[in-house]
Amino acid sequence: MRGGLINRRTVQRFRQVAISTVGSLKIKLVLCCCIGLTLIAVASRAPGFLGWTGPSVSMPPISDSRKGYAIVMNTWKRYDLLKQSISHYTTCSGLDSIHIVWSEPDPPSDSVKKVLNHILESNARDGRQVELKFDINTEDSLNNRFKEINDLKTDAIFSIDDDVIFPCSSVEFAFNVWQSAPDTMVGFVPRIHWVDSTKNNMGRYIYGGWWSVWWTGSYSMVLSKAAFFHKKYLSLYTNEMPASIREYITKNRNCEDIAMSFLVANATGAPPIWVKGKIFEIGSTGISSLGGHSERRTECVNRFVTEYGGMPLVSTSVKAVDSRKIWFW
Repeated sequence: MRGGLINRRTVQRFRQVAISTVGSLKIKLVLCCCIGLTLIAVASRAPGFLGWTGPSVSMPPISDSRKGYAIVMNTWKRYDLLKQSISHYTTCSGLDSIHIVWSEPDPPSDSVKKVLNHILESNARDGRQVELKFDINTEDSLNNRFKEINDLKTDAIFSIDDDVIFPCSSVEFAFNVWQSAPDTMVGFVPRIHWVDSTKNNMGRYIYGGWWSVWWTGSYSMVLSKAAFFHKKYLSLYTNEMPASIREYITKNRNCEDIAMSFLVANATGAPPIWVKGKIFEIGSTGISSLGGHSERRTECVNRFVTEYGGMPLVSTSVKAVDSRKIWFW
């Protein structure tokens, strides 16, 4: 009897130890899986932590340069930033040419040209060098960035400021998105508008910045500081858009990007496409950091609505994401 009791106790203790051991092994197994997945995620995203100068996964090179894109870069007396941007973007495989919008009183110096040409030669691939041109303007106007360029070899334009850097993989992904919808604007910097519902302001609109986009989850514009669009819109902007809009932009030194969004939306009746991408701003703060910026942009929106006889902008919540670089999509 006593021996049987001892045996039962021994069996019970063995079961408890076994259950405890199995439970411990399960916990350890789960922890190991979590740690392993974390290490894989960190390793796959490690280049992103190193900044835009690090290596990045690139789209397959485009064999025909006419199927690539041209960069139209706006600049103003920031030669160091210009050099950094040119040095980076000339490593992107889809780039065919760079057109620098030059609105300074003096033409580009020989030293600036020499440095930039050296960068192009250094980044040449397979004997092919990106073409670089200065589009010289006698008038200092924000409209200059959308002047028609007659010798463009590509349909796609990537409009960019000299102080904004995106990894080549992000640019080429956005270019692929644009190829699927070449009549619309495809960009990295979304903005929104909405109806002003306050008393005595019916029929007016409010311009919303990034935090408004983040809060609402929708947008109706992508800014031309980093956006793809078809070259035909340069001609429409210069020759077809109401001259009063261009005059307003020159006088107020603001809102040329909103004007381009209005132009494209009016032509297509469709919203733009926002592409997810990591942005590196290498310059100092611009006019958007000045007081009253949102109010001035709101005035632009309402002025352009009057010019067009209605609101052409179309809101959307669609966002293009490269699924190869995220875990869940």
